[in-house]
Amino acid sequence: MEIKNAIAGTLESGDILIQIAPASEAGLHIDLESTVAYQFGAQIKKVITETLTELGVDSADVKATDKGALDCTIRARVTAAAVRATGKDVWAD
Repeated sequence: MEIKNAIAGTLESGDILIQIAPASEAGLHIDLESTVAYQFGAQIKKVITETLTELGVDSADVKATDKGALDCTIRARVTAAAVRATGKDVWAD
């Protein structure tokens, strides 16, 4: 699947900024920046990975800048960025 550069989200409190780019190497590579990475970093990366995998994205560079987002917000932002990066509309019937 072809990936273009795309972003979704904000740097507001309670949100997450997701930036997706074509992979420099095969696979998903997640660079996470978060003030709560020590406590929740593994969970944030897990949600990002699961969401991208469900959408068929198996190779991309992802930069995530977290500001305390809940899992549902992370999933929504990753989905929006993936749709923009791939052009695949997951909401269409």
